[in-house]
Amino acid sequence: MSEPGFKSGFIALVGRPNVGKSTLLNKMIGEKIAIMSPKAQTTRNKIQGIYTTDQGQIVFMDTPGIHKPHNSLGDFMVKTAMSALREADMVWFLVNADEPRGAGDDFIINRLKDTKTPVYLIINKIDLVNPSDLLAIIDDYRQQMEFAEIFPISALKGDGVPALLDFGMDQMAEGPQYYPADQITDHPERFVMGELIREKVLQLTRQEVPHSVAVVIDKIERQDENHLHVQATIVVERPTQKNIIIGKQGAMIKEIGVRARKDIERLLGDKIFLETWVKVEERWRDKPQALQTYGYKEDADI
Repeated sequence: MSEPGFKSGFIALVGRPNVGKSTLLNKMIGEKIAIMSPKAQTTRNKIQGIYTTDQGQIVFMDTPGIHKPHNSLGDFMVKTAMSALREADMVWFLVNADEPRGAGDDFIINRLKDTKTPVYLIINKIDLVNPSDLLAIIDDYRQQMEFAEIFPISALKGDGVPALLDFGMDQMAEGPQYYPADQITDHPERFVMGELIREKVLQLTRQEVPHSVAVVIDKIERQDENHLHVQATIVVERPTQKNIIIGKQGAMIKEIGVRARKDIERLLGDKIFLETWVKVEERWRDKPQALQTYGYKEDADI
C-alpha cells in the first residue's frame, strides 16, 4: 500500500534502433536490465524497468526500435513498440544529436502525431556534438511536431539524466505502487539471463553474426544457498553462424559465457555455473511457432 501523495505511472521510450534507449533505461534504473550493443535493433521485447523512490514509482517501457520490418520478428518488434504508446502516461521520443533527422525519425513522428499521450523529445548523445549545434537540431524537430517539452541529454555520460528523471516523477499523477521498492524489472530472471547472454553474442561477434540470434534458458537449478546452475541454448539460423559463435577450439563460446556469467552474478547476487550450447534452426525469425518458443509472444491487444 502506497502512502498518500505517492505518485506513479508509465513512460514509453520510443525511437529508431540504436538511439540509446537501453543505455538510458539502465542509467536511470542503475542496473543493466536492457541489453546494449553497437548493433541496431537490439531490444526485441518491451522491457519494463522500475524506478522507485519515497515519492513515487515510474515504470519505463523500453520498446524495440521502430523500423521497417523485414520478417515476422521485425513485425512483432514494431507492433510491440506501437502498443506501448497506448499504455503510457508519457512518451519519451529519443533521437541522436549526432545524426541528422532521417526517414526513420519521420516515420515515428507521423505515428506519434496520432497519439493522445504527451510526447517529449529527448535529444541523446549531446556529448558527441558541438553545443552551438543544439539549437538548430531542436528547431528542426520543433518544425515537425509540437512536443510537450525537449530535453538534451547524454545517456552514456549521465548528463541531464537526473533532471529528466525528476521531471518525469513530478509529472506523474497520484497513484499506487505497482511493484515492490526493490524490484527493478517485471521480467523474470530467466528472461534477463537470456538477454545478457544474447548481448555478449552481439558484442563479441560484431558484424559476423546478424540479429538471427535467440537465447533460450533451458534449466535453472539451485545447487546450494549461493550457487545456481544455468543451462542455455544459443539459437542461430546458419551453420556458419554456429561455427563463429563456438569459435576456434571453443574460445568464443567460452568468452561469451565468462562475460555473461559476470553480469548475471552481479544482477542476482548468486554464484553462477553457466553452460551454453549452440543450435541451428533455419529461418526461425519467420516461423510463428519458433517466435513463441523463443519468447516473442504477441500481446492480445497489439
